[in-house]
Amino acid sequence: MARKKPDPNYKVIAENRRARFDYAIEDDIECGIVLEGSEVKSLRENGANIAESYAAVEDGELWLVNSYIPPYEQAKTFGHAERRRRKLLVSRKELADLWNATRRKGMTLVPLVLYFNHKGLAKLKLGIARGKKIHDKRETQAKRDWTRQKQRLLKDHG
Repeated sequence: MARKKPDPNYKVIAENRRARFDYAIEDDIECGIVLEGSEVKSLRENGANIAESYAAVEDGELWLVNSYIPPYEQAKTFGHAERRRRKLLVSRKELADLWNATRRKGMTLVPLVLYFNHKGLAKLKLGIARGKKIHDKRETQAKRDWTRQKQRLLKDHG
């Protein structure tokens, strides 16, 4: 059986690991993201931070707010603002669905992963989520602890 070699273009840039703990993610959607040249170069060499960011539908457009892309050192004259609002690209139907989810159902749009896809384009995976209550978070923590303990027991006695 031939082994598939990893795609050199695919690369995870930033991941919001806390999102799955704080939110119950009901669906996710892949979006394109409008970036400047220095932002793309910065993403290719450094990381970024999407942990404190969120997405919002405003004036019929989808925006990523408060995401951090570090400045690119070689682009001193034509640099970019680190925490600027970045436009996200989705189809009209997906935009309408996101608008309905946030306005009518009280959901939140949480960025999950920022990555370069197989074609080398920057993409953002958005989660359509509902905020968890404290008891839900405790339940998630208890399940995680139990699976960890179960694996430990199986490893010791297996």
